[in-house]
Amino acid sequence: MNLRTLVAACAAIVAIPVFAQSTPVIDKREARQEARIDQGVASGQLTPRETVRLEKGQQRVDNMEAKAKADGVVTPRERTKIRHAQNVESRRIYRQKHDAQHQ
Repeated sequence: MNLRTLVAACAAIVAIPVFAQSTPVIDKREARQEARIDQGVASGQLTPRETVRLEKGQQRVDNMEAKAKADGVVTPRERTKIRHAQNVESRRIYRQKHDAQHQ
């Protein structure tokens, strides 16, 4: 086996877990929720303090996802926990954007 073949084989083995870690549905939802927060800041619906709290909540969801991806497989149970955390954060975003406080 020559060196190029060996390097290509090693690269393929290393790349397999990266593809297994893909969570496009979770990632799209995170992006939409971040956009909702950004829109709330731009429109003045969110105060700086609310924004910080919402960003921390999003970071908690990101950390949950990273922890789930750490072993290379996101199990259905982990997906359910992440989805629940995203639901909680979505409700928080809605409530903060629609309360009486404005920037």
